[in-house]
Amino acid sequence: MTGSQSAASAAAPAIAVTIAGSDSGGGAGIQADLKTFSALGVYGASVVTALTAQNTLGVSDVFDAPAEFVRAQIDAVFSDLAVSAVKIGMVSRIDTIIAIAEGLDAFDGGPVVADPVMVATSGDPLLVPEAVAALIEYLLPRSYLLTPNLPEAARLTGLPLAESEAEIVAQAEKLLSAGPYAVLLKGGHLSGPQARDLLVTAGGERRWFTAPRHVTMNTHGTGCTLSSAIAAGLAQGLALEPAIARAKAYLTEAIRAADVLKIGNGHGPVHHFHALWPPPEPGKAASSQG
Repeated sequence: MTGSQSAASAAAPAIAVTIAGSDSGGGAGIQADLKTFSALGVYGASVVTALTAQNTLGVSDVFDAPAEFVRAQIDAVFSDLAVSAVKIGMVSRIDTIIAIAEGLDAFDGGPVVADPVMVATSGDPLLVPEAVAALIEYLLPRSYLLTPNLPEAARLTGLPLAESEAEIVAQAEKLLSAGPYAVLLKGGHLSGPQARDLLVTAGGERRWFTAPRHVTMNTHGTGCTLSSAIAAGLAQGLALEPAIARAKAYLTEAIRAADVLKIGNGHGPVHHFHALWPPPEPGKAASSQG
């Protein structure tokens, strides 16, 4: 090995893989995950589970990738790249879920962060009802961290939507019993000046992560962004709680800066590169609205 090759090897970045659906509008899914990885200094690779025809106004169509092709992507990526963490997002069909589970068993890609994406920000469903049981059976036991929001937690547990701190704790504990090492139950759907998320772990930890709530329509991709930011931290060697704390701080600022983007006419994306792009000049905020 030459000196230049040795230096290049020593400088190799952490690698994280997102296994999720593509968002043609660029605000969520694979696109949000790769933007987040990049913004946080992680090399991102991807396994596409589905193509969606969507924008800030909603989802008009979904084309699922064949399960065997999902597995082929997993084999191609994991057999070559030194993956340090995996994020799983939209997986809409049972055969796709099984293919992912088998792929995870075949390769050691580090900790798995599973974000059980079921409904888009616009309200459009992204997971067929019969796939929920498969998600619980095959992916939750293989996950290091599960990151549902309150509606997703209610659907996974079969309980009513949590409205109190005690109900959030109960649902997080029930999800923990399904197999993941830890659950981060996101409270963004609650009202109030603070956005509070609860972490519970198989080791007995229980911690609330709190950040100021910023009121905006531009929240498309928040769940994808938080889970991929956590995966980025884990890929870089952070412990779970520091990875969550950094991810929540990153997302909070991405939401706070989202309004300057002016993308589309509906629920716009968060600003993944808020710390890297120069702020727009007063009165000259870039607009991509139709």
